[in-house]
Amino acid sequence: MALPIPSAPLVQQQDWDVPEQVGLWTDVWRRFRRNRLAVAGAVIVVILVLDAVLAGLLVQIGLIQDPIKQHVELSATGPSAAHLLGTDELGRDTLSRLMFGARISLTIGILVQGIYVLIGGTIGLVAGYAGGRVDNLLMRFTDIWFAFPDLLFVLVLVSVFSPSLLSIFVAIGIVNWVGLARLVRGQVLSIKEKEFVESARAVGSSHFKIVLRHLVPNALGPIIVTLTFGIPAAIFLEAALSYIGVGIQPPTPSWGVMIQDGYQAIYAAPSQVLFPGIAIAITMLSFSFIGDGLRDALDPRMRR
Repeated sequence: MALPIPSAPLVQQQDWDVPEQVGLWTDVWRRFRRNRLAVAGAVIVVILVLDAVLAGLLVQIGLIQDPIKQHVELSATGPSAAHLLGTDELGRDTLSRLMFGARISLTIGILVQGIYVLIGGTIGLVAGYAGGRVDNLLMRFTDIWFAFPDLLFVLVLVSVFSPSLLSIFVAIGIVNWVGLARLVRGQVLSIKEKEFVESARAVGSSHFKIVLRHLVPNALGPIIVTLTFGIPAAIFLEAALSYIGVGIQPPTPSWGVMIQDGYQAIYAAPSQVLFPGIAIAITMLSFSFIGDGLRDALDPRMRR
């Protein structure tokens, strides 16, 4: 005798074991704000974002100097009322160049994560859900890509397509997606065997619906944390490329370019290297603190 098929209302009551999103994210925020370092990092990142967005307006209303305008007679001066952090060897205002440099660093650091999600997230999702030969083929492709040295590959790509913001953005993005692909695959492999996914298949849900409604939401926690930690790595890589001369090209302000410009006179004017170095360090630490806070907040083992 055939077993009875569960009715639709019974399956709907289970809701395929998907947690209530509002309550979940409220609990995540409550635990995140308990981490003072994470909150401090978030405040600094918000300030940097506002700085990047409003820097151009501040120049127009005269609150800060034009970061490109040169005043040779003020070459490498110390802090003053007109130039709070002094000037560089060409007489350009250090504070304004730091503020505009934040725009470059945050743009690359944050937007590169979109390429990670597009490439690594898609490959990991398809490999984990499809399994079998598709999984094996995509993971072998991932292993081959992982074998290339990251920095060397980025240098080759940037050199071929000429240094620019777009080429750096694309080069960093298409090189460092491997870790996210492996993470997403592992998450999908564990989630797709859960009872709520089997229930969704039993009632005839399409693969697209299962992926979007069940797999992606339940895998978001580790993905968000990984992307948060990926931002400072991308910022540092951009600064390193600019420092060796294959990144952002002068006169565009960039923290890496500022360190390169100030390195020649590091003993005479150490502030020209110190200030952008501190900016890079604070930005990377802020995102790292946020990542630590999100990791703890999204960890289900820490939920009461």
